[in-house]
Amino acid sequence: MKFRLKKIKSQRAFVIYVIVSILITVSSVYILSNLITDLTEKANEDLAQRNFIKKHEFLSQEFLKLLEQENRIKHVLKISKPENLASNLQVLSSVQGINLLVDNNWFQINDGEIQFGIDSISHVMKKEAKDFILKNKNKDHIKTVISLGKEQIWRIYFKIASKNLTVRYGYDINLKKLHDYISTADKTTGNYAFVFDQSGRCVYHPESDLIGKNVYEFSSTQPFDTIFSKKKDYVKTVTMSEYLKMDVIRFTKKIDIQNLSWYICVDFPKIFVDENATLIKKYSTWIYSITTVMLLLIFYLFSYANRRAYREKGIAIKEKNRLLVENEKIVKEKALIQLQHLKEQINPHFLFNSLNSLYMLVGSDVKTAQKFTLNLSRIYRYLIDPPEKNIVPLKDELLFIEKYIFLQQTRFKEELFFSIEIENQTALNKHIPYLAFQIAVENAIKHNAATQESPLTTKILIREDQVIISNNLQKKLTAEPSTKFGLNYLKSIYNYYLKTDFKTSEKDGVFICILPLISIHS
Repeated sequence: MKFRLKKIKSQRAFVIYVIVSILITVSSVYILSNLITDLTEKANEDLAQRNFIKKHEFLSQEFLKLLEQENRIKHVLKISKPENLASNLQVLSSVQGINLLVDNNWFQINDGEIQFGIDSISHVMKKEAKDFILKNKNKDHIKTVISLGKEQIWRIYFKIASKNLTVRYGYDINLKKLHDYISTADKTTGNYAFVFDQSGRCVYHPESDLIGKNVYEFSSTQPFDTIFSKKKDYVKTVTMSEYLKMDVIRFTKKIDIQNLSWYICVDFPKIFVDENATLIKKYSTWIYSITTVMLLLIFYLFSYANRRAYREKGIAIKEKNRLLVENEKIVKEKALIQLQHLKEQINPHFLFNSLNSLYMLVGSDVKTAQKFTLNLSRIYRYLIDPPEKNIVPLKDELLFIEKYIFLQQTRFKEELFFSIEIENQTALNKHIPYLAFQIAVENAIKHNAATQESPLTTKILIREDQVIISNNLQKKLTAEPSTKFGLNYLKSIYNYYLKTDFKTSEKDGVFICILPLISIHS
């Protein structure tokens, strides 16, 4: 009896020790993971700010180059004599006229005849330039954006007086050509920028159709974003990008060159900033969970061993039944866990590939880039809102895979061919596992080679009770490691709905995946 009491006291002491150890360990891991997450978020915000500074410096330098002509004119005026000033200015204007960004340039000495540095200038433009000088004869500097026909022009005009000579000089920068030049010359990555004047008129934007429009009307930027505090010479906001259609960190700063009252907005996709922090949170959660589970497991094993030794047979049977119930619950939740693993794999990899493709499209095919962005947005809206029972109507999954196929064909062009054939329209009202089509199509692309000479062909055939997805086998020489999360996820869903005819096979150089349809009776 005394031994039994001593044993019980020892067990109680061990239980208290284990509980205290669990609390200390879990608290330590939790605090440490939060500290790591905070440091990561701070580092990512610093990265976004460095990218902003780099982009601002690049654009400021490019615009400064376009304003250097005034210094050249001052130098020519300083070294020239009255009798050769006109010829020297003509040479300087002709050299500037070689610049593809300059549409027109002209100068006037005192109140003499206006001379033009570009021979091909039209009579209409000559008259317009003369009227402009006459109207602004007494002004020293003008930098403004005007519309000439269908073109948006940045007009730069200045007056320089030296001794008994006064030189008036003006030239026009074609903003569409400037857009094309900057899009080619800009080597900075991870962000985009637009420039606007004090009235809000857009001078530069990666979407060329927005040049000349008011940024206060087509974007979330407002006049108060151009008011800076004494401590910071820029404004930082988190907003929705009118260009990328996603949340961005937006930096707004003035261009400090030659008293130019223009502003630069640099947008950095917030998903890039959040991505690393999300990974750290995920890994910290894993450490936190594994540590907790291990300590709980130790405590559970010890308790279980003691219950078997000191509790009655009826209590042991009850515990066994409880474990069976928990095991059944785990089986039902297995599909949800595998779906989460699947989404964790799809989201970063697929997003980065899509954004790279979008980056390549922006400078070459704006309309396709817009459609690409819209489809990408709808795909992620579908991905982040999974159904409760892990199945969706076939017609919804079909709409999703059509958008997904468009993105893949935009990336691979003639290397991929897809076809969808519907034999029975009633099948569209039946259900299929969530992301089933995406898993099958992604596996085909991942494990098979595709070239223009030997494209990868994938066919989706919809029948009354099943969907057959097939592709020609062109296995890569270097096989990528397979996690099989996707196929295991599909097996779990079909097992849960008692469907046994889910199959995959290879025959005569063709890979076939059979997805049975699920009928849900209301």
